[in-house]
Amino acid sequence: MRVEIWSDIACPWCYIGKARFEKGLAGFAHRDEVEVVHRSFELDPTHAKGDTVQVIDMLAQKYGRTREEAKAMEANVAANAQAEGLGYLTEGRDHGNTFDIHRLLHLAKARGRQDELLGLAYRANFAEERSVFDGDVLVELAVEAGLDADEARAVLADPEAYAAEVRADEREASELGANAVPFFVFDRRYGISGGQPAEVFAQALEQAWKDRPLTVIGGDAAACDADGACEVPQTGSA
Repeated sequence: MRVEIWSDIACPWCYIGKARFEKGLAGFAHRDEVEVVHRSFELDPTHAKGDTVQVIDMLAQKYGRTREEAKAMEANVAANAQAEGLGYLTEGRDHGNTFDIHRLLHLAKARGRQDELLGLAYRANFAEERSVFDGDVLVELAVEAGLDADEARAVLADPEAYAAEVRADEREASELGANAVPFFVFDRRYGISGGQPAEVFAQALEQAWKDRPLTVIGGDAAACDADGACEVPQTGSA
């Protein structure tokens, strides 16, 4: 079974939702047969590359709130993160364009290290004093995730590297009707929007597993149909 997760590094509920999903997956009997694929989604694609602002200032401006109200919003999110055992800085974090991070995550996917890099990037962005909008930091994270430093630098230096893959993910999200993240899709049959409790993900995994399509093997072999008519095998066939 495949679970696809559309998310953005700048999204705190994606950070929290990933932890909750993993808790739900940990208790799933068939967890070793679940493939998890992370897909790209930019919350603020028009934000100029290289232009970063403090998260509190961004929230105040975006939602028309005072700085104190924005701080209260962040404190609420922090409480949810901490309840999942996650670190969360309510102040001092940057906000910026995440396109380069998504491109690097596609390199990590190609090298089998996507989940590792995503986890490190979330932690750096939300729990540590490390800006994921800094190219040098991204290379450091890539190395920590098991990627080659020179290859990571080459991807970041080439604006076309994995750009098509990021755009393809975003088009697919739109086609599926995903206009907010995190967005979880189970075997292209069920979708869950938002950082739901672990129990919701556990239930979705059970339901999706139960409703998996039946795979027919050896469909060209002799058989009897629903009307009772049976094929007569040719000589030498089974």
